[in-house]
Amino acid sequence: LSPRRLTLLGSAAVLGVAMIAAGPGHFNPLDLMGSQPAHADAVPGPVGARAAHAPVGFADLVAKVKPAVISVRVKIDETVGSAATESLPDNLPPGMRKFFQQFGMPNMPNRPHGKEIITGEGSGFFISPDGYAVTNNHVVDHAKTVQIKTADGHVYKAKVIGRDPKTDLALIKAEADKTFPYVKFADNPPRVGDWVVAVGNPFGLSETVTAGIVSARGRDIGAGTYDNYIQIDAPINKGNSGGPAFNMNGNVIGVNTAIFSPSGGSVGIGFDIPASTAKLVIAQLKEHGYVNHAFLGVQVQPVTTGIAESLGLKEAKGAIVDKQVPDSPAAKAGIKSGDVITAVNGKPVKDSRDLARTIGMMAPGSKVKVAFVHDGKKKTVEVALAKLPNEQSAKANENQKSASNGLPHLGLALAPASDVAGAGDKGVAVVGVEQGGLAAQHGLQTGDVILEVAGKTVANANDVRNALRAARDHGKHDVLMQVKAHGGTRFVAVPVGKA
Repeated sequence: LSPRRLTLLGSAAVLGVAMIAAGPGHFNPLDLMGSQPAHADAVPGPVGARAAHAPVGFADLVAKVKPAVISVRVKIDETVGSAATESLPDNLPPGMRKFFQQFGMPNMPNRPHGKEIITGEGSGFFISPDGYAVTNNHVVDHAKTVQIKTADGHVYKAKVIGRDPKTDLALIKAEADKTFPYVKFADNPPRVGDWVVAVGNPFGLSETVTAGIVSARGRDIGAGTYDNYIQIDAPINKGNSGGPAFNMNGNVIGVNTAIFSPSGGSVGIGFDIPASTAKLVIAQLKEHGYVNHAFLGVQVQPVTTGIAESLGLKEAKGAIVDKQVPDSPAAKAGIKSGDVITAVNGKPVKDSRDLARTIGMMAPGSKVKVAFVHDGKKKTVEVALAKLPNEQSAKANENQKSASNGLPHLGLALAPASDVAGAGDKGVAVVGVEQGGLAAQHGLQTGDVILEVAGKTVANANDVRNALRAARDHGKHDVLMQVKAHGGTRFVAVPVGKA
């Protein structure tokens, strides 16, 4: 049996060959290929269709929304080596680069060293009449030039307004003094079973329309902290990246981003960034050009059945605090190690990832009500969230790098698994994860157990450190860790820098 692949839907192509990223299956950036002239007489303005209860077809809806969908074409100057993975962008969304490194990039030609112009394409859609448009970050990452092609066949230069690698979203703007047709984000999340229509340019087939249903919500595909994807079965492929998925009112319910596939092609399992996430991110990109993710200041892990029983909790839900960051919002609010955070603004917290996702999608400075259990007593405090300390983390990484022979600071606290209750007797248990650190960005969580590093079994923190250093000294930029979590194992790639 061939390995399953999670494929990101935006691609970079060389000589017309699309780049495929591999994931727990392959993550394949969905590229957008060109569009053919159509609907030149479309009237600019908010695009929307009346609600249809039992549609016979989607033609009326498609006629209204398709003029707002665009092709995004980029050119990237890259220094390429003999290995295809050497030309990968440095800041691919978490969870993608590791699988490129593990599986390589199928169907990529061997290329000589030197400079090449790499051409990539992806999809996008206008969200305002003055030419602002949404696409995926991986479509425009490292782009030297960006062009958009509209449904009426016109081509315009575009400017990248801002990008957010953590959510894989980007905002671009057409450089043209004219009015464009546009679409709006849906105000309410879709229900499982609702109709969904995707429009994009898979494999260069302009203005392709596919339809299906919402298959699931809240999917975590291991791409990073902010995983909360909508799963759809409308066929999407390379070229659809950054394109919209519409509900029957003609509003965007999600941004097409990845497919789960054994072959790199569509098997009816696609993933969309929800409109709720996109609206928050795009608003910050438009205002600032970047996104400030909020910071609570705690290291947390899921509440297991054993932890719930030991603390007298009725359910194994919430996030238990391993450690508070000194002088953080949580510390100032009196949240301490051993407390269980159960809700934020009245919304229950399912587990540690749910908490990280909820806080991370809020704006720094926001005041939130955090409910938690302390010594068996329920408490609620108001917390003013801070800015995720990316710059401080970067500085810490530099300091740590010089202190550990070049190894980057991963932001992990480790202990032999045999010394941690419930971790088993093999491997090294993760007992703390620094919020915003490299380990957190690559999906490692408190409670995970590292079994192997670069193919070598490990039993303590020194084993992990030595294996990482050995891999770096052998010229590796990223190293695979085999990690046990939630009854299964997975591979996580972590950066080790350059020798």
